[in-house]
Amino acid sequence: MLTRLYSLAVLAVVLLTGLAGTAASAAEIESTLARGGRLYDNWYKELKSTRPEDTHPAYTGKSVKNSWRCTACHGWDYTGDKAVGVKGVTGAKGKAEAAIVAILRDKTHNYGPDKLNDKDANDLAMFVSKGQIDMAKYVDLTANQSKGNPAKGEVYFNTLCAVCHGLDGKKVSTGMPLGQASDYPAAMLHKALNGQPAEAMPMLRSFDHGISADIVAYTKTLPK
Repeated sequence: MLTRLYSLAVLAVVLLTGLAGTAASAAEIESTLARGGRLYDNWYKELKSTRPEDTHPAYTGKSVKNSWRCTACHGWDYTGDKAVGVKGVTGAKGKAEAAIVAILRDKTHNYGPDKLNDKDANDLAMFVSKGQIDMAKYVDLTANQSKGNPAKGEVYFNTLCAVCHGLDGKKVSTGMPLGQASDYPAAMLHKALNGQPAEAMPMLRSFDHGISADIVAYTKTLPK
């Protein structure tokens, strides 16, 4: 009897340890995806590095200053810039991270170790492979507005965001007022999920993404 009880106790410990390990692993994946999302947003700011002075060799847009940011070519909705024939990164969903790193390192993208070390490149690749969301599910890309519920968003905003951004969304002086930023809902949603590069901002991607969409919808009501 004692032997049986001992065996059951050992089994319980193993199962609990396994569950704890699974939870820890899941949490670590989410944090890595969020970091990769911040690198996609602005890798040199996240790394507290210097913005490259030259224009990215593959860049064809107008905002030369931002040419080395992934968003400059591939967009906040990850679908690319059809006007200039630049593909998005949605086709890389589920792709092996090593293959994505190889693309980052190739002559077209030119993100060598002097810009992204191996961990940076791997985190960015993991975001591209596993961290993208279907932006069209949460943002009306034609009307350029969040599909979220602003009434629900007000509650989330007041309890999650207002402590730093203020109830009017103007408290953070280093960025544009959130009422003004709401004109860019896909960018707002990306930042809500992954955080602002190099800033102590909560990352909400482990919550239901609808919460972030609701927050973005509410910011539309804030003063510009």
